[in-house]
Amino acid sequence: QVGLIESGGGLAQVGGSLRLSCAASGRTFSAIAMAWFRAAPGKDREFVAAMQKKTGSGNIADTKKDRFTISRGNDENTETLQLDRLKVESTAAYCCAADSVPQSFMIQRTSSYHSWGQGAKVTVTS
Repeated sequence: QVGLIESGGGLAQVGGSLRLSCAASGRTFSAIAMAWFRAAPGKDREFVAAMQKKTGSGNIADTKKDRFTISRGNDENTETLQLDRLKVESTAAYCCAADSVPQSFMIQRTSSYHSWGQGAKVTVTS
């Protein structure tokens, strides 16, 4: 079992930035693909970004490529999601996910990930 803990959520204004981090613990060797999904109030969870931990290869949702960046964190079991030029529509709970299959990072479906964090709330105000 992989434990995932998100941090860095909070309140931001339109046009501002936030950085989210996800730290994996436990069976971290099985957290090869790590991703971010978000769920806005009343909406289904949607894919945001993912990366393959060993190669650093990334995959970002098309509508977010110009504002969001995914990267490795300060250690091999941490990934970060940089959110820039935030919009009110960016308000959501951002959840970290992980899977042991390296290619999972290319698949933008929640079913491809078997470990989930509790989520970090991001609220953007105008």
